[in-house]
Amino acid sequence: MGKDKATDIRILGVSVDFEPVPFRAPLKFGGRVVDHTFLINARVQVETRDRHVATGFGSMPVGNVWAWPSPDVEPAQSELAMKAYATRFGELFADYPDYGHPVEIQFNVGAEFHHQAGKVSQEQGVSEPLPELAQLVATSPIDAALHDAYGRVHKASSYNLLSAEYCNEDLSYFLDDQFASEYLDQYTSREPVATLPLYHLIGALDPLTAGDITDRPDDSLPVTLGEWIAADGLTHLKIKLAGDNLDWDVARVLAIEAVCVEAQTARGCADWYYSCDFNEKCESADYVIEFLDRITADAPAACDRIQYIEQPTSRDLEAASAAKMHEVAKRKPVVIDEALVDYESLLKCRELGYSGVALKACKGQTESLLAAAAAQKFGMFLCVQDLTCPGGSFLQSSSLAARIPGIQAIEGNARQYCPGPNQKWSQYYPSMFEISDGTVGTGRLNETGLGFHLPEWNSARMVHSQDDTGI
Repeated sequence: MGKDKATDIRILGVSVDFEPVPFRAPLKFGGRVVDHTFLINARVQVETRDRHVATGFGSMPVGNVWAWPSPDVEPAQSELAMKAYATRFGELFADYPDYGHPVEIQFNVGAEFHHQAGKVSQEQGVSEPLPELAQLVATSPIDAALHDAYGRVHKASSYNLLSAEYCNEDLSYFLDDQFASEYLDQYTSREPVATLPLYHLIGALDPLTAGDITDRPDDSLPVTLGEWIAADGLTHLKIKLAGDNLDWDVARVLAIEAVCVEAQTARGCADWYYSCDFNEKCESADYVIEFLDRITADAPAACDRIQYIEQPTSRDLEAASAAKMHEVAKRKPVVIDEALVDYESLLKCRELGYSGVALKACKGQTESLLAAAAAQKFGMFLCVQDLTCPGGSFLQSSSLAARIPGIQAIEGNARQYCPGPNQKWSQYYPSMFEISDGTVGTGRLNETGLGFHLPEWNSARMVHSQDDTGI
């Protein structure tokens, strides 16, 4: 970028590996069922202009069923292609020759995303290129590791290295002229909030009562909704809905409300909240309006508890039939999720009436920070959700949520479906993984980098840049 700040870094090496994660219980959403995943784990080593060196860590589930729901590509194919794409970009990031700030490096390397999406799919024998969302998910651990390394090499939180003192370009370079002379420090907090309520997921297959259980997992974790509420003190519940079966959707919410009233009354809790996720399956905004009307008629308190509606219709914003959400947004905040892949898509969603943004670390640390800045400037509702993120990926997502002003809760459902990777992290961050009062202790995420340290098991061989002799 030619401005040569003393704080700039360059990449020395990158490693990308894959950690299998089985599910203890299947998760159904958008008509699809997930019973396993892989964590993409990335480590990036960087050096400053004066040769100080540090390594950062990033992690994220492959999430191909969510990021690439294609009728023409089998999940096994998309999973392999996304893993190959992550490996390819580990090499491309390692070869990036210039110094800069992580936001700038990610932005420049990201110019190659589209081209490599086609190349990798062709090499993998897949009939279509990786869609934009899959590109972001596959590279997000590298982006996170880069930010993490930047903070570590400067012995500071990476969230406190986002001002004009550290960045070579202001936000207008990445967004538009509305953001001239502004930097990401204006849209982030200098310390993490102490706690955040935890949004618990109620999947379409999840049992609400003992009578719904067909196969109880062989562990000591709760299974029914009532058990989870009692064990974790839950106050925020995310409901997965069908989106193409109104009677089922209404009945599901009413059944959940009945369980919640009993369970919350038993523990003396008067206030709890829902979010409703249709996973793009609604044909129109009218479906959502009728859904809200029927819930209001049958259980007005349940409708009052709905905090927001998540991406009810297709992520395809360019379709002539792209649904307008203005009338829904008059009733409840309507947040962009799958459709949000860049600043242009955020602007398009605003035109369509969306009033909120769902930030997800799986779309990349850089992209999430930029989206958070735009959403705050435009006065949009903000929430942070996860991709069934276990272990370090959940800490990464939570650290993001704890540093963005206005975030009201953090979704975290790996503890329900794939808690295995949580075990080795919980000894260091028990307040993040051992839930009793419905909140996570995000104030603990105040260390250098992205807020949490690298445990001793976190080591891997680096792919070095071509002009580097070794690390």
